[in-house]
Formats: sequence, C-alpha cells, structure tokens
Amino acid sequence: MCQAPLASVSRLPVCDDCLRRLHPIAGPLCAACGERLTSVHLSERDGAPLCGMCLQNEPVFTRAAAYGSYQEGLRDLLHLLKYQHVRPAAGVLGRMLAEVIADLAEAFGSQPPVVIAVPLHAAKLRQRGFNQSELIARAALKLRPAALNVNVNTAVLARHKATESQTGLTPQQRRENLRGAFRVRRPAEIQGRDVLLVDDVFTTGATVSECARVLRRAGAERVFVATVARVLKPEAARVTPPEELEKPVSLAAHA
Repeated sequence: MCQAPLASVSRLPVCDDCLRRLHPIAGPLCAACGERLTSVHLSERDGAPLCGMCLQNEPVFTRAAAYGSYQEGLRDLLHLLKYQHVRPAAGVLGRMLAEVIADLAEAFGSQPPVVIAVPLHAAKLRQRGFNQSELIARAALKLRPAALNVNVNTAVLARHKATESQTGLTPQQRRENLRGAFRVRRPAEIQGRDVLLVDDVFTTGATVSECARVLRRAGAERVFVATVARVLKPEAARVTPPEELEKPVSLAAHA
C-alpha cells in the first residue's frame, strides 16, 4: 500500500504501519445509516440521533453500520482483496467487520439473524472467482461465536440481473440500475426472522436498500446492514474527532 520494503515475508503484503493507520469512524453517528454527524445536521427522532436524509426518508433497513471511512488505506486494502485477489486481506477486513457486528448485536432478537452477503451476479462471480463480501463475512463470523454462532447463508438471496457498474452514477441512477436486480429464492428461511446483510462498502446505500427491500417483502422481520467501509459525505469526512486516533485495528494474526 505504501510501497515500502517489507521486513518479513507475509501472506498479506502490507506493512504494520499501514495497518495501524486504519481507524474506525468516530461519532456521533446517525443511528439509522451510520453516517458521521456534524453539529449542523444533528437531529433526533425518539431520542436517536439521525442525519437529515434519514430524518426525511426512513431507510428500509433497521440500522446500518460500518467500520471505517472508504478512503486511503482502507480503500487500498479492500482493493487488494477485490481487484488484486489478495485473499489474506479478508482476515483483517473480517476483524473490522466483527467489531461492527458486535455493535449491532445488541439490537438482535433472541434468535440469531440470518447472515447474508450481498451476492454477485453469476457472470461476475465466475470472472472474479469469489464474492469478497462473503469472504469478509465468513472471516468475521469466525471471530464472533458468542454473538453469532451461524454461517453465511448463500442460498436465500440471488442477483439475477447483471447491472452496470455503479461507479460514477448519481444516487437516483444507482437506484434505477439496481431495481429488480435481486430475488429471494428461499423465503421460508427468512420468514419472521431478522437478517444481517453484509457488504464491503456502503456508498449511497442503494445496493443494501434494494436488498433490504426484497428481503422484507419476502417476509424478513428486520434487516441490519454491516459493512467494512462507508463513503462519508464531504462535510462529514472533514470532521476528525481526536478519539479516532485511539482505536487502531488489531493486527494479531493478520495473515
């Protein structure tokens, strides 16, 4: 990531200094979508802080949370996995996701949620060889046996429409691009159940919102969203609370 020589051989070709610079998003955060709040946009509903967007239009998912901001080192680490196929990166990203799941777990019901990774279209899956969101979810679940003693369910949700890349599209274009892209194949497995939906990046929320919409239409009780990173709005990205510098990701066994 920084192009510095590595002091030792590792399955993950990233130095410890780069990994130590990966920090979680510090609050205050929107209780619905996880966006970082500024004093200008701080509003509340039923005592919960919400961003202006969620206050105006309630999301279809119950709550979304992410580990860090999609920029610099975290973006580079995700790209190592997603585009350069450095699969050991899923272990570090999984530990970040495990922290997000632990935070969301307080709201889960007595029955563990059905864990679903946002699926890829069959053609994209063949091209890439793996679903990065599924790899990260599996790595996270190995670390959270007390919170979620479950596996990733790959049979319920399918992406049957090959959509265009979302890069460069406006929020409205993203929603239109994804309309009808997902289908629930086994509704009985989510009937009356909470669902934990996992993705790598929360950009505008269009993808997870469309997934949550079809899951709830098929009978899911609530949908929680956990992602490794999210794209912060420009005004929120400029806020850097001092506590953000105090919580680096654990580096243990990062290979």
